[in-house]
Amino acid sequence: MNRQPKKPMILVTGAAGMIGSCTVRELNDRGHTDLLLVDDLKQGEKWKNLVGKYFVDLISRHKIMDWLKGREDEIDAIVHLGACSDTVETNADYLMENNFRFSIRLAEWALTHNKRFIYASSAATYGDGNLGFTDDESSIETLKPLNMYAFSKQLVDLWLKREKVLDRVVGLKYFNVFGPNEYHKGRMASMVLKMTGNAKRDGKIQLYKSNDPKYTDGGQCRDFIYVKDAVRMTCAFLENRSLAGLYNIGQGQVTTWNELADALFNALNQKTNIEYIEMPEELSRQYQNYTRADMNKINRVLAPHEARITPIREAVREYIQDYLLKSARW
Repeated sequence: MNRQPKKPMILVTGAAGMIGSCTVRELNDRGHTDLLLVDDLKQGEKWKNLVGKYFVDLISRHKIMDWLKGREDEIDAIVHLGACSDTVETNADYLMENNFRFSIRLAEWALTHNKRFIYASSAATYGDGNLGFTDDESSIETLKPLNMYAFSKQLVDLWLKREKVLDRVVGLKYFNVFGPNEYHKGRMASMVLKMTGNAKRDGKIQLYKSNDPKYTDGGQCRDFIYVKDAVRMTCAFLENRSLAGLYNIGQGQVTTWNELADALFNALNQKTNIEYIEMPEELSRQYQNYTRADMNKINRVLAPHEARITPIREAVREYIQDYLLKSARW
């Protein structure tokens, strides 16, 4: 539903994506309807994620920088969530333009005009995790991303630090986000969505065998976070404008793939049935066997109700029963 703005707008990029559209929903629920959305809908069904949401206009990523010229008074803040999130994308030039240079152009505009700038970094920047998962700005130069997507995200963090402006922006390192509004994501959709389809169709799901003797098959660990929790934390930074720097967005707890699968079968009221398969060599070279967000920093600055976490089994059950089985969106 569109209408003319009555006050400066919040600009949201990647607005039709999973995290983006859920951020729009969260902002609407907080009373923000003066939203300028940025995305390229193309010929898919991402547009369905915006049905029922309130905003002023939807503009292409390729046109937003021209639109912003001379309109400084019309924008209050930027929440930059748009990016190519394909971790196996091999077109490095595309990732540099889409994930790095476009982010820098938006950041420069926001900083020049003293606008709040919140952007999506990624837990993928932590690489194999040997250096830990602590959102400490002083050590980001030491991180070693495992793929070009992660590197493109790290370059944004590094640029902002080099320009000495990390204390004027907020970078959010999202861990494994899952939840409503990801039907369009194809191979990059969460494993909850993929495994639900497999479990319903075949009565079983497939998990990768371990490529590391420290982990059993299906015992690899991930920090999964429900998208509703992730966007609540994201929007909290719009209301706490004295906060700046890099922050992890995760549960701060690990869930094994076996535990996730069991929660999924439980939500479907089916018997747990897992088949273990070999991990593709290409994936094995860049596979994270363990991720766990250090949430101490964000827990110190956000109120408990903003940083609260939905337990994994509860989140999986809600996602499957209230959304996936009903083909519903949030």
